[in-house]
Amino acid sequence: MPITVNRVRHEMRYRRITVTAAERITPKMARITFASGELEGFASPGFDDHVRLFFPRPGAALPVPEVGARGLDWPDPAPEHRDYTPRFYDPDTLELTVDFVLHDHGVASDWAAAARPGDEIGLAGPRGSFLLEGEADWQLLIGDATALPAIARRLEELPADSWAMAVIEVASAAEEQPLDSRAIVATTWLHADAGEGLADHLETLELPKGEGFVFCAAEAEVVAQARARLAALGLPESHLRAANYWRRAQH
Repeated sequence: MPITVNRVRHEMRYRRITVTAAERITPKMARITFASGELEGFASPGFDDHVRLFFPRPGAALPVPEVGARGLDWPDPAPEHRDYTPRFYDPDTLELTVDFVLHDHGVASDWAAAARPGDEIGLAGPRGSFLLEGEADWQLLIGDATALPAIARRLEELPADSWAMAVIEVASAAEEQPLDSRAIVATTWLHADAGEGLADHLETLELPKGEGFVFCAAEAEVVAQARARLAALGLPESHLRAANYWRRAQH
């Protein structure tokens, strides 16, 4: 059966979660582990799911929203929020792990860089999941550092008899991470500090023969370029899952 993308919806819930561990897995990637009894029933079945994290404003406690039919209703002023892909979830220990790219002057980045056990934030979602069903002759995963959690999750869930390629742009060689998979995987790391980037790579991208599936997540202009290149190469739109993870002017 050809690979298809199906969307499932999840009940909206708001949870308060507490930091239990914080570490640097690379110089510019922080891994934060949270725990909470409120994580009972949490589910993230899609490899590129995103949850919304709510950060308390400086000097203020995290407010509590009301959950309604239209989502969360916050008292004024509402907390800052950003969307992230869950990296790991353990339903036995009720622990959730999220990886944060660290960059200059970002609400979530600043919070993650200073996070310590006992810190508390809010979480909502995921509201929905895109689930891949069926089989493909090959899969191509394209992204920058912000897409690494999703790419890593996808590679981890692939069966042993599958073939995948990953093309990932990171700041430098120090930002490369081990990527576990039972599949046969060819990984290309692009290092921005060496002048390598997804934009240039996409200009010469070619696809293998057979029926494939492509996941692409990165800065919005790069994703638009990927869409155009993949369309020119004849990839059906139904065989592509593309997402704008950030915009340059708003990063």
